[in-house]
Amino acid sequence: MTREILAVQTNSLTLYNKVPSFFYKDIEEAGQSSHLPELLFITSYPPRVCGIATYTQDLVNAMKQQFGGSFSFKICALEKGDAEHDYPGEVKYRLHTAQSGDYDKLATKLNADKNLKLIYLEHEFGLFGGDDGNYLLRFLSKIKKPVITTFHTVLPNPDLKIRKLVGEIVSLSHSIVVMTNNGAYLLENKYGILPEKINIIPHGTHLISSLNKIANKAKIHLSDRFVLSTFGLLSANKSIETALDALPKIVAVFPNVIYLIIGKTHPEVVKEEGEKYREFLHEKVVENNLQNHVLFVNKYLPLESLLEYLQRTDIYLFTSKNPNQAVSGTLAYAMSCGCPIISTPIPHANELLDGAGVNFDFQNPEQLADAAIELIADSTLLCEMRLNALHKISPTAWQNAAIAHIELAQKNIIQTIDLQYTIPEISLQHIRRLTTGMGMVQFSKISVPDLSTGYTLDDNARALIAVTKHFELTGDILDVVLIEIYLNFIIKCQQADGSFLNYMDIDGAFFEKNHFENLEDSNGRAIWALGEFLSYSNLFSDKYVTRVTAAIDLSIQHISTFQSPRAIAFVIKGLHHYNVFNSNTAIENFITSLADNLVSKHRGVSDMGWNWYEDYLTYANSLLPEAMLYAWLSTGNILFKKIAKSSFDFLLNHIFKHNQIKVVSNRGWHQKGQVANQFGEQPIDIAYTILALDLFYQTFNDKSYLMKMQMAFNWFLGKNHLHQIIYNPCTGGCYDGLEEQHVNLNQGAESTVSYLLARLVMEKYFTEKEIIEPQLYQEENDLQLMEIVDCDSFL
Repeated sequence: MTREILAVQTNSLTLYNKVPSFFYKDIEEAGQSSHLPELLFITSYPPRVCGIATYTQDLVNAMKQQFGGSFSFKICALEKGDAEHDYPGEVKYRLHTAQSGDYDKLATKLNADKNLKLIYLEHEFGLFGGDDGNYLLRFLSKIKKPVITTFHTVLPNPDLKIRKLVGEIVSLSHSIVVMTNNGAYLLENKYGILPEKINIIPHGTHLISSLNKIANKAKIHLSDRFVLSTFGLLSANKSIETALDALPKIVAVFPNVIYLIIGKTHPEVVKEEGEKYREFLHEKVVENNLQNHVLFVNKYLPLESLLEYLQRTDIYLFTSKNPNQAVSGTLAYAMSCGCPIISTPIPHANELLDGAGVNFDFQNPEQLADAAIELIADSTLLCEMRLNALHKISPTAWQNAAIAHIELAQKNIIQTIDLQYTIPEISLQHIRRLTTGMGMVQFSKISVPDLSTGYTLDDNARALIAVTKHFELTGDILDVVLIEIYLNFIIKCQQADGSFLNYMDIDGAFFEKNHFENLEDSNGRAIWALGEFLSYSNLFSDKYVTRVTAAIDLSIQHISTFQSPRAIAFVIKGLHHYNVFNSNTAIENFITSLADNLVSKHRGVSDMGWNWYEDYLTYANSLLPEAMLYAWLSTGNILFKKIAKSSFDFLLNHIFKHNQIKVVSNRGWHQKGQVANQFGEQPIDIAYTILALDLFYQTFNDKSYLMKMQMAFNWFLGKNHLHQIIYNPCTGGCYDGLEEQHVNLNQGAESTVSYLLARLVMEKYFTEKEIIEPQLYQEENDLQLMEIVDCDSFL
């Protein structure tokens, strides 16, 4: 095999590029906005420099990305004084907060807008005009649209006037949002707000694609430095001098420490006192002889650059001296980038930092220094904190915040609105990250492949099917590299007697446990993968088709010994595709024999209340009726078709409830005659259900199967009991499981490939085909992998 990429002849291939109709950067450009119900945010908004402005923009962007086909999102921007900002197109109204008459005019306009369904009001003391912002009450008393008010600050010790003001805002709002449990507690116990009106939706955070802090630090020549950082708009309340006073003690022990102070001075502070505070900090640096240990980044950074800096940070310092600061977006963003935290004890930090950081007392540099020294000295503890930070903060991803805000809106809108989740673009980013020249690595720690876990035949078999389907769809030449790797792995696992081993270490040696486990299901998956690969034989050279055919023929000699229903089902799927490729009476007879085995199992346990093949429902249940339907398609035996449909409908009645899917728990199988266990759902079961629904819909043209397919896919996008995304659009990976109270954030091979299989099925239901010319391209991350493959010999 050569070590260079040769030209690929693809002129004979028909390639398709499918672009979903709602894959638009701006829904308005698609001409849809006038037909969509409108949601309006009353808030400060960029380019106004303000934390709430940034918060709202991030939230609105996430809502557009998740639900852009369901709603139109607009802004009423809050203007202070004589300021006039140049706003983006989504800003539909402006409210000059110091002018009381503007509130009346705005209410009149909004009441007249029949397309406006709900208002989100972002509240902060100081944003609105009047005494403590009471001009807002004029607006709320006149508005006839439902209002959801988010309190960005809940003062812990309000005086009577503030308590009354907040109470009136709450009474004039349909629902209230706070971002912490402490905020909800204060509203209920200090303000007397009814708990049923309060909703906790944490401050959103951004997903990141890389956890490689060493590589990130190298980008700005900090690879030899231990990085502390703080970011945000500078003001005296930040108390950054506390960190500067702690730093001499820290650098005395760890002289490679550098402290990054990232951000411009708050514009309101500049208006009042200029750069007095920043100059004070510069003087403090000189006073403490820290010129080689402090770097000021005096910029209002775009999001991408900010996240890069945070990913280069080893410990994030939060030094605010304001005990009334309920929430910090900077704290949340740092945790989302895997930063261990040292923070003053504001309520937000008290709730988040369990295992992800430590607190120190307000304006206490000695405590800060001691905490930093302890953490820097313990790399194992830092690593644990980094992972804990990601696990703690993951539910707050902007995608999840968007889901929570939309679901709350639906509860407050009288009109029923059909909620459409926007389907993500197809990505093989994490598939490629998991793949070495040997095969697909089994597990990940978050999104980083865990090479110590080695490889499995199971994962590489599924990956061969998924990436081959992707290649047929896109003609992406990089897929050819992956396909050859997975195929080589499967062939390497095959033994002289035709059977397959499953487990291989990172160096390519087989684990001993291969000889102590029942590998029937793994063998069945291999035959499925090889058989389905042949259904795309027109895309590849005869050399590889011959190789795959030989592997299937060799494996057939021991198939008759299989007892596992799922192993039998996998084989039926594989042999069906093999027989379509190369019609053979002997193979058809083999399929009949295998399907008869499933019929026998079905007859042995089925009764009026249990139409199934076993006394329990376990994993990959949809595979069994799907295989029976394939058996009918191969043989024409009407009994196979009848059992396939009746058993599949039985299964669907068990796993689809209340317009969403809930597959059988892996905590304990659903035993016949017993109540099903709850929670513990895995992506592979969702994917297998979607594959089966696709086949049943194509066969019976029953729209209920299509509707269930969409419900099942929405599970990945947040339509589940935690209302959280399972697919990570930033990494291209899929989380490993949905538990009762959390999502398993590890993005292993099984879950990621399962998602891709499901996503590829959904593609044909969302798009129209459009022929394009094939394009050859190369990505930086794939150069090393691609060097080992001769693509020309494969096609």
